[in-house]
Amino acid sequence: MEYANKIVIVTGAGRGIGRAVAAAYAAEGAKVVVAELEAALGQKTAAEITAAGGHAEYVSCDVSREDQIIALVAHTAEKYGTVDILVNNAGIANPHAASLYDLSADVWDKVLNTNARSVFLATREAAKHMRSNPGGGSVVNLSSTRALMSEPDTEAYAASKGAITALTHAMAVTLGKDGITVNCISPGWIETGDYSGLHEADHKQHPAGRVGKPDDIARACLYLTAPENNFITGAQLVIDGGMTRKMIYEP
Repeated sequence: MEYANKIVIVTGAGRGIGRAVAAAYAAEGAKVVVAELEAALGQKTAAEITAAGGHAEYVSCDVSREDQIIALVAHTAEKYGTVDILVNNAGIANPHAASLYDLSADVWDKVLNTNARSVFLATREAAKHMRSNPGGGSVVNLSSTRALMSEPDTEAYAASKGAITALTHAMAVTLGKDGITVNCISPGWIETGDYSGLHEADHKQHPAGRVGKPDDIARACLYLTAPENNFITGAQLVIDGGMTRKMIYEP
């Protein structure tokens, strides 16, 4: 178990990618803090991990609030002694699907604060403990291919993911002297619902031949935070089945 007794915080771990990431670290022996706003989802993730023989604890956290992020990291460090790995996964899309013309500053701020500001705050707090670890620490930020390409009326979400990508290389340079690596993953279409309900055309449009799964991202997190991969920092790993490399023309 490569991550035996490592202390890992995963935000937004109640569903989808976050849940898969939390389970993957626990399966490798880590002690995982499941940070989640929705109690029922967070408790379910922690219970499933525990039932499978892993170690997981649910902690309530609204990552749009600085005080709750500070409390999350402080609780983890006090209970387990430190923080070794932080996966900043929590995020929201435009909650009201507003067009550019109708997008309010309040909604813009909610998306940016939840998605991007939380990455800065959580990393700031976790790094205070990581820098004292003999082996430093690792941070993985979940960005998106929306940092590179867009659909209409996704300005707030795209801006937040672009900010995460930029924050990643900025924090990697700042924290490198303390032995902390910071990388980001930009997923494409990762199906977190009913995978069997996808159509053949959904899979075939991907050069890889299939739509992505949460486990694809979980494995990448394990790779980026492995101690032997500490030469990788400031990187953006695009995991999208090749879609951002595919030229598409209208017929």
